[in-house]
Amino acid sequence: MKPLTHSLGFALAIASLTTVALNAADSPKDTVKAAAKALGEKPNYSYNSTPKSEGGQGSRFIGPSEGKVEKGGFAYVKATVGENTFETVRKGEKSVSKGQDGTWRTAEELREAFAKGGGAKKGGGQGGGRGFFGAGRTLRLPAEQAADLVDKSTELKEADGAFAGDLTTEGAKELMSFGGQGLQISGAKASVKFWVKDGVLSKYEYHTQGSISFNGNDIDINRTTTIEIKDVGTTTVKVPEEAKAKL
Repeated sequence: MKPLTHSLGFALAIASLTTVALNAADSPKDTVKAAAKALGEKPNYSYNSTPKSEGGQGSRFIGPSEGKVEKGGFAYVKATVGENTFETVRKGEKSVSKGQDGTWRTAEELREAFAKGGGAKKGGGQGGGRGFFGAGRTLRLPAEQAADLVDKSTELKEADGAFAGDLTTEGAKELMSFGGQGLQISGAKASVKFWVKDGVLSKYEYHTQGSISFNGNDIDINRTTTIEIKDVGTTTVKVPEEAKAKL
């Protein structure tokens, strides 16, 4: 009977491990990450990013944006920051941005402008080379940002057709910083929510709340940003020739 007992125990152990593996594969986090990856593998798509402040002053900085993405090719994003409009084009890990002075600058050139600490008018600041918070960083696309948000969430749960959860404190601070430098953040909290359709990410949103201290000014943030994916497979990305030349 020992061989039989041994075989039965072995079979039960394998079954248990298989069940654990299946449960892990079906976890909300894995489901959303797979959906984000599926979006990134589509030939192209468009998206809208819409922030909405619920009190606080966050809307002073980050406005709505719209983007077009093609797999392995160009991504083009047009965004508003305050009263200014900015364009960014990315290909691979390289990107160029155009501010109010009409000049396209590489990420390296934008970082140099940040380091020099230019003013808010021509030659630097929001009106020139510095662009906006986060200028000089690689443009994050929805498929990438969504996967990153999943990694920074403490847990996701499925409810009412979406997957929702809270971010870690560090994840919340990163969202609130806009990628900027010299920001002091306190009371940072953030939550995320994802929608998946036919195995592909179709929409996600994040809510940030806390306070930012910048250049001696305290700014209260209470904002929800919604990113909606559309025109999957039918999007055409048009890139200005000046931007192509800089890339």
